[in-house]
Amino acid sequence: MKGGVFIAVLVLTGVTTNLSYAQDAEHGQTIFKACAACHATDHANRVGPGLEGIIGRKAATAPGFSYSSAMKQSGIVWDAKTLDAYLESPQKVVPGNRMAYTGLKNPTDRTDLVTYLATLK
Repeated sequence: MKGGVFIAVLVLTGVTTNLSYAQDAEHGQTIFKACAACHATDHANRVGPGLEGIIGRKAATAPGFSYSSAMKQSGIVWDAKTLDAYLESPQKVVPGNRMAYTGLKNPTDRTDLVTYLATLK
């Protein structure tokens, strides 16, 4: 597919991600620096749970972390879609959770952050 046609297909199918950072784990790692105040990239719990292996993990199951009742009852299994929604608005997705973060509003930053989190295996 030629470049212009590919972009036209993306636009027509509703894909609106900034192509300069589309699924860029390196950029996501940069975005994660703000998260590192509360979260580790391994299984270590801090203010928030460790995020190693977050993709495919059922919410509120990191060993040794004290989760809110809201998170325990959420029924979420973390994947790209659920993480994207949660990172955009944690309280909207899981009302009453304890993450004191208002959300990451930039969709490209969220996509790249989720891409980076997926590398934490």
